[in-house]
Amino acid sequence: MAERGLLVLFGSQTGTAQDTAERVGREAQRRHLRCRVQALDSCDVANLIHEPLVVFVCATTGQGDPPDNMKMFWRFLFRKNLPASSLCQLDYAVLGLGDSSYPKFNFIAKKLHKRLLQLGGSPLLPVALGDDQHDLGPDAVVDPWLVALWDKILALYPLPPGLEIISPDVRLPPKYTLHYLPEDSPHPESDLLQPAAPQAAPCELHPFAARVVSNQRVTAQSHFQDVRLIEFDIAGSGITFRAGDVAMIQPQNCPEDVQQFCQLLRLEPHRRFVLEPTEPGTSLPPLLPQPCSIQYLVTHYLDISCVPRRSFFELLAYFSTNELEREKLQEFSSAQGQEELYSYCNRPHRTTLEVLWDFPHATCSIPADYLLDLIPRIRPRAFSIASSTLAHPERMQILVAVVRYKTRLSKPRRGLCSTWLASLNPEQGDVRVPLWVKTGGMKFPADPATPVIMIGPGTGVAPFRAAIQERVALGCRGNCLFFGCRHQSKDFYCQTEWEELVTKGFLTLFTAFSRDQEEKVYVQHRIRENRKLVWELLSSENAHVYLAGNAKQMPAAVAEALQSVLQLEGGLSPSEAEEHLTALERSRRFQSETWS
Repeated sequence: MAERGLLVLFGSQTGTAQDTAERVGREAQRRHLRCRVQALDSCDVANLIHEPLVVFVCATTGQGDPPDNMKMFWRFLFRKNLPASSLCQLDYAVLGLGDSSYPKFNFIAKKLHKRLLQLGGSPLLPVALGDDQHDLGPDAVVDPWLVALWDKILALYPLPPGLEIISPDVRLPPKYTLHYLPEDSPHPESDLLQPAAPQAAPCELHPFAARVVSNQRVTAQSHFQDVRLIEFDIAGSGITFRAGDVAMIQPQNCPEDVQQFCQLLRLEPHRRFVLEPTEPGTSLPPLLPQPCSIQYLVTHYLDISCVPRRSFFELLAYFSTNELEREKLQEFSSAQGQEELYSYCNRPHRTTLEVLWDFPHATCSIPADYLLDLIPRIRPRAFSIASSTLAHPERMQILVAVVRYKTRLSKPRRGLCSTWLASLNPEQGDVRVPLWVKTGGMKFPADPATPVIMIGPGTGVAPFRAAIQERVALGCRGNCLFFGCRHQSKDFYCQTEWEELVTKGFLTLFTAFSRDQEEKVYVQHRIRENRKLVWELLSSENAHVYLAGNAKQMPAAVAEALQSVLQLEGGLSPSEAEEHLTALERSRRFQSETWS
């Protein structure tokens, strides 16, 4: 009989696809399948030809791009020289996670499913397209799809005689065992991030500890939004970047939250431990030192301020000694309880730490061994780089909007990374931030003589500041910027800098201050008003157009404004204007980077 093995591979940017892949892994364990769960880029793609059964769980990022941890796999899979029968022994299933408010909804999952089919693979099921926009989130699609998947898999690989599916009432063993070291054992490792001399360019596993040079608020004190221009010293880091690239920053939890968490779970912050995998072959978390202190684990690794996922409630239910608590947790982790979970957790953005407060019986009974199963790791955050090394050698600047908003919970919600960054004061000593650089999605013209039209309302202007600094240093004058904010006097970022460049003839600037008059004025209005210039740049001068900013209504409104320019000035019909804009996108003459 064929060995009952399953490989679950995920491509995940924010952790949702990884969480779903781990759920598939747990369900496989309950069906006595030998299961491995791995990021796509950490598996040897060449070995795929020997795998009989694989489930792929993939998110789609940006404008239809694969997540960072599956990019190498993606390039390999689409090599032209792969024979059409490469994967003819593979049974597979693809589960996609996306957001239907984006134009390329679940693009990666659809394309992966099609490519595996081309290479001879046999799909067990049609591709599943989970949607964040659904009232119940992606689970509305994932739950029934998994039921069908297990039916198919158990038909191919029946349970061995005498074995039953492990009941959901039985708690699975933890992924790792945590062994405390004697209190008097020596401390070779330090919990402080040391600026190491990098062997290669810094990356997620080896970030550079960059010194904060300045942390300046660029909005008026009376303005509701605190926005910071933060400068880092990257001398000696080996970091290089171009306009459009992204700074990745690894944040940490605030000391009060760490202290609260340790008190709630009765953990001793100074205690040190080593981790041991429960199953042979399971790799250790690469970002945790061995040995490690509880303080370091909670400060730098466990994301105690994230909104917990359904899997968190499922596992937490096993620990509660109180029947009412346990029933509530079980309801939250059931398919029927998802609307209630959404109201309790997602809608008000309740954090993991706050949920632990609400379920004290479960919380004080959590074994330390289960901490890494229960709480995901803190993910790095991405910020468009807002400066050029041609203007600021050995420096890097980012523009950070500090996330703070009210929900029905009494305490305001705060963004983990932006709040931490805003709190750093370089005047109080040597303050360092772990960071590295990732190639961005936006590429500016190789020929600096090509004019560029940049549309960047709010902090969307960050990558364009880098591009303008770079282009001005190279002597380019064809820079046209549409910038929008609420008030000229309160949130007009880099005003002095832009006005100087206008005076020197390096920049054409159009501003929209939406709240400075009765009628709201946005960047799309300025594009329509200046349609003659926009058309001239597009038609006669081969200009490239760039758009960055919030993904709510702005991108669609800007696209409509550009189409109206093509109709009114270029004489195109509505359908021709739409097709022309799509053609500009295809040829990379129109690029956008938006975020929700």
